[in-house]
Amino acid sequence: MPNFVPISRERHADKGWKRFDSYAFAARTALVPLVGAELPKAAMSLPIAFVQQDERYIPVAVLGIEPTSNLFVAPDGRWLGAYIPSALRGHPFMLARTEGENRVLCMDEDSGLLTEAGQGEPFFADSGEPAEGLKQVLDFLQQVERNREQTALVCDALARLDLIQPWPIQLKTGEKERQIEGLSRIDEAALNQLSDEHFLELRRAGALPMAYCQLLAMQHITLLGRLVDLRANTSRTTSKASAPFSLEDQDVLKFDWDSR
Repeated sequence: MPNFVPISRERHADKGWKRFDSYAFAARTALVPLVGAELPKAAMSLPIAFVQQDERYIPVAVLGIEPTSNLFVAPDGRWLGAYIPSALRGHPFMLARTEGENRVLCMDEDSGLLTEAGQGEPFFADSGEPAEGLKQVLDFLQQVERNREQTALVCDALARLDLIQPWPIQLKTGEKERQIEGLSRIDEAALNQLSDEHFLELRRAGALPMAYCQLLAMQHITLLGRLVDLRANTSRTTSKASAPFSLEDQDVLKFDWDSR
C-alpha cells in the first residue's frame, strides 16, 4: 500500500528523491482518472468511460478487463500506449486535501524513490525554498487538480440531462467472451435528440467536447482484447530488454496535452 507523507523541511531537508523509470507502479491499476484537458489526446488511443465516485461521475481511461491488471504496462515496466494519463505522471507525488480545503504536496515514501542526501534530486534548495524539481512537480499537480474540479462540473452537466448511461461491454479474448461491468458511456441517441435549449446548456458548460471524446474513444475498447491475447503470446517468449525510460525525455510533468 502507498505511504503518502506530507513534504516538509523537518522531514525531507536531508533527503532526496528519484524520478521513476518504470510504470510497474501502475501495473495493477485498470481504471485511471482523466481530466477534461487531456481527453482529446487520450481519446485518440485509449478507451474512455465514466464511473461513479462519491455520487458523481468522472471520466476514466479503461486500461484492463480485470480490476487489478493494467494491460498497458509491459512486464518490463514500459508504457505500451500512445498517451500516458496525467494521473500517473506525477508519481510518486500527490496533492492531499487538508482541513479547510487546502492541499499539501505528499510523497509515497514506500515507492522506492526516496533517497538519502546527495542522491537523486533535493527536496529543498539551500535557501530553504522548494528545489526546482519539486516546484515542477507541484505546478503540474496543481494544474491537473484545477482541471479536475472543472471536469467534475462538466460531468454534472451531462448527468443532469441523463446522458450518462450504463455501458455493458462484452469482449472476445482468445476463445472466451469476457464481460466488463460497472462502466458508463454517453447515450449518443439521447445526445442527438436534445432540445436546442439543452444542447446550448451543454455548450455553455463546455460539456460537448467531453461527450464527443468519450464516444470517439469507445472504438478502442476492442484493443483490450488484443492486448490480452498479445500478453498471453509474449509470456511464452523472452522479450528483449528495452532502453531505460527517462521521465524527462517524455515531458511527463508538462501540462501540455499536445505532447505525449
